Amino acid sequence: MMTGWQDRRPAARPDDAARPDDAARPDDAVRPGDAAGSGGGPGTLLRPMLPADLASVLALEHELFPDDPWSAQMFAEEVAQPPSARLYLVAEADDASGPVAAAAGHGVAGYAGIMFIPGGVQADVLTIAVARAYWGRGIGSALLGALLQAAVSRGCTEVFLEVRQDNQRARGLYLRRGFEEIGVRRGYYQPSGVDAIVMRKDLRR
Repeated sequence: MMTGWQDRRPAARPDDAARPDDAARPDDAVRPGDAAGSGGGPGTLLRPMLPADLASVLALEHELFPDDPWSAQMFAEEVAQPPSARLYLVAEADDASGPVAAAAGHGVAGYAGIMFIPGGVQADVLTIAVARAYWGRGIGSALLGALLQAAVSRGCTEVFLEVRQDNQRARGLYLRRGFEEIGVRRGYYQPSGVDAIVMRKDLRR
């Protein structure tokens, strides 16, 4: 995997749900109305992911995560989950560019998802990804901020995620947003065998 704007837990999906302990790739990579709005710079809109977005999201997924991409069925099942359990957002750019946007006919610059633990106060970031053409515009940070806002609005007090040990850009983003590194999952990412760094953010601070 590359060390850019993307991060996530690998597999157990149902994904993260699905992969409840597999998890998150941010770095420069809600239910309707929960944290949707402008973000990520001029010309970028954060909004709930819709079934109609899946073709664009899958194309980006395969581009950024060629070793372990989520399947169309996984994404469809995740997006169909109730707002109390999941929230998936897309970052839509007005200046659609690149092969993914061109194939889709509109500019899905990135996407992200989070799982809310039923009856609890914990949430897990499942995935964050931003198309290479949009790195450096703050879209990864905006998506992460929207997920955290959604967790707070649902009464969560802590958020967890896992990130590749070699994804320094993503780790830097998480640390800047108040996450702490609390553990290591050895050989978590397959088939590469890269370790996963487990991170936690206390939303009460």
